[in-house]
Amino acid sequence: MIKAISKNALALAGAAAFCVAILGMVNQQTAPRIEEQRQASKMAILTEVLPGIKVTSSLLQDCVLVQDEQLLGRPGKQQLYRWRDGNELHAYIIETTAPDGYSGNIDLIVALQPDGTVLGTRVLNHQETPGLGDKIEARRSPWILSFSGKVVTADNAGKWAVRKDGGDFDQFTGATITPRAVVKAVRNAVLYVQQHAELATQAANCSQ
Repeated sequence: MIKAISKNALALAGAAAFCVAILGMVNQQTAPRIEEQRQASKMAILTEVLPGIKVTSSLLQDCVLVQDEQLLGRPGKQQLYRWRDGNELHAYIIETTAPDGYSGNIDLIVALQPDGTVLGTRVLNHQETPGLGDKIEARRSPWILSFSGKVVTADNAGKWAVRKDGGDFDQFTGATITPRAVVKAVRNAVLYVQQHAELATQAANCSQ
């Protein structure tokens, strides 16, 4: 009886070790492909928020980690890319989060010129209500395009709000919380860049 149990235990251990080895081999073979797809996805998003600009993989290397829970919506570090033409800095592309969406965090990416003028904005991830809050997606509605060309100044700061709150941005019928959160997050991302001139010269420190 004991011998039979021992044999079964050894067989199970052997099978487990074999499965682990197989999984390790599969992971080793698929990891480069997964990383390639991840990079391609990033490139596609960067192309969307930098209209008219040929985005190359070198942009992903010019990246710094930034952290400011009050303005960027998360306690942890987020990525900021810098687009240069030669040695001249033309744009920042910063990841940010609206923590006050209707259904939780709304992750965004915002491209803007060094003076804070927005070039483009896209939603990376959200859990907002289908048919209502999901109009923040470019494929659902052109609403997200309304940020392009805008900048935050002392004179217009109050206009960075939805119309219901006295601002310049449309809200959605039956879903004011979602666009309100996104407008605030984009505004705060602009303020973060405007307040951190050192971003232009900070050494790249993201691990890709």
